[in-house]
Amino acid sequence: MELHSDGDSIVFFRHSDVVATGDIFRTDSYPVIDIPKGGNIEGIIDGLNRVLDLAVPAHHEEGGTYIVPGHGRICDEFDVLEYRDMVTIIRDRIQAMIKKGMTLAQVKAARPTRDYDPRYGAASGSWTTDMFVEAVYRSLAPQR
Repeated sequence: MELHSDGDSIVFFRHSDVVATGDIFRTDSYPVIDIPKGGNIEGIIDGLNRVLDLAVPAHHEEGGTYIVPGHGRICDEFDVLEYRDMVTIIRDRIQAMIKKGMTLAQVKAARPTRDYDPRYGAASGSWTTDMFVEAVYRSLAPQR
């Protein structure tokens, strides 16, 4: 399973009830999808679902599983669930735009991430919102 690149790892520390997610989950931006190294949006979602399978909710165990993201604060299962849902919604939006025949430029102009940008978006830096949208588009668009 390719997640964000060809070198991803999810580590579950069973006795400590801690999951280290690497960069498939982060609290400071959209997930990085390294297309040239085999990453894709479906791999990100699959990885997030795997983390959710490993995690124990707080109401089943004192405190629940601690989730250590690739970047950002320590989280719990609910944080990963919200993030997975956000990524899935954006994937579905972009997939629908591709099915309508929209180009990458048109998809970017439509701003499919608009409602999540205040929390995860970036106009500059090493991973921008435009880069994320382009990576999702390239993951889903048929090769031309």
